Amino acid sequence: MNFDYNTQRKRMALPEYGRNVQKMVEYVKTIEDREERTRAAKTVIMVMANLNNTHFKDEGDFKHKLWDHLALIADFDLDIDAPYPQPEPSKFQELPKQVPYVQGGVKFLHYGRIVEMMINAAVEMENNDDKEYLISLIVNQMKKSYITWNRSQVADEVILADMKNLSKGRLEIPSDIKILEAKELVQPVKKKPILNNKNHGKQNKQHPYKKKQQFRH
Repeated sequence: MNFDYNTQRKRMALPEYGRNVQKMVEYVKTIEDREERTRAAKTVIMVMANLNNTHFKDEGDFKHKLWDHLALIADFDLDIDAPYPQPEPSKFQELPKQVPYVQGGVKFLHYGRIVEMMINAAVEMENNDDKEYLISLIVNQMKKSYITWNRSQVADEVILADMKNLSKGRLEIPSDIKILEAKELVQPVKKKPILNNKNHGKQNKQHPYKKKQQFRH
């Protein structure tokens, strides 16, 4: 089994938000439709607000800070209709304080603690389109994490059962939820061609000093 080590992964701009938020932002960047991409970015902002243990408010300072953090996590390469102009990279020379680490065991290591926290945040949300969209993002992130960790395929029913387990049955999963195929979530690893050095270039050539013996009868 091949393990996915943190040292082999891309460095996170803001580690306090966790690896799963980083992956969600990377997923948002792949959405082709600008309106849909903006909507997904707003959902990620709500998740980031919950991770800060602060209720989402429309007050300028906190909300503005979250959008600045989103820009940093996206390497300033997220084309969306944000409510604030994109900040200059120089603004982030001093990193914010870390979010306190939550003690306790993680039920599924391949999903991680952040997924559990996002599920809990979704449970607390009112039933609306934003909640359904967040559930869709979480489910697809769970499937991607499962495949990346285990290096194997997984049935959608397993992912949905795990989400129900993690939410303790409190999260109602939409019946028309769209779960992407594995090839859409994880890029295949290209294997380098293996050359057979032993036979490479020989093509059954005879040694110049070896000749076939001819026998006369």
